[in-house]
Amino acid sequence: MDGAWALYEAWVLLQEGEIDAALVYSFGRSSPGNLSEILALQLDPYYMAPLWPDPTSLAALQAQAMIDAGLATEADFAAVAARARRSALGNPKAQVAYDRSPEDLLTEEYEVAPLRRHALPPLTDGCAAIVLAAGDRAYEWCERPAFITGIDHRTEAHAIGARDLTHSPSTKLAGEKAGVARSGVDVAELHAPFAHQELILVDALGLGPDVDLSPSGGALAANPMMSAGLIRIGEAARVIWSGRADRTVAHATSGPCLQQNLVCVLEGV
Repeated sequence: MDGAWALYEAWVLLQEGEIDAALVYSFGRSSPGNLSEILALQLDPYYMAPLWPDPTSLAALQAQAMIDAGLATEADFAAVAARARRSALGNPKAQVAYDRSPEDLLTEEYEVAPLRRHALPPLTDGCAAIVLAAGDRAYEWCERPAFITGIDHRTEAHAIGARDLTHSPSTKLAGEKAGVARSGVDVAELHAPFAHQELILVDALGLGPDVDLSPSGGALAANPMMSAGLIRIGEAARVIWSGRADRTVAHATSGPCLQQNLVCVLEGV
């Protein structure tokens, strides 16, 4: 499970008054072993896992379903990837960054149709740590803390065939419970390992064109297993610390094709 869910558990303890500070840490290594085989083990053990589908093939099924439903095109996927990698040019932690046009990206060969290399995340080893503090103690460690004002996570059916892969009702519900729409957000850090998934998440969270999407570059620039979602929360907090935003939302996902989703709203006071 992504470290974002560890942050949720620590946040619950803070709400209960059990503690007033916590360290949340997660790490993941994608480079050793056969990642495709490892991730296949999380699938339905009777129908899906015996087929050993790799994450890219499953994501490609989702992307093709969006195209067939008229919800997106390959050009839309390229536009997402171009913007994300361009944003990552200013992020020293990014693993992949470039300044290429969507039209140029569409000349790449397919990895698994309809997904080309630019629509896939890089294999990344990495870790993340976040410190949580309650109440006035937050001001002891940070001049402008980013306070969590709403957080929720939801999951969908384990069986991929039982879901409409073109939408993410769990993200929508988590966003509603966390209060994303209550006052709007300035920045959204979305854990979208594949380019087309950003389009699904934007729709689920009801984000308008004025929202700055993943200015860090997101998971398309660096995607450490088990940590990329936690990093989204850290990046959403970072823009509040810097004064560049007053209200942000972070999203984390786990499981195939956006199966489990967590939404966290942060505000600067």
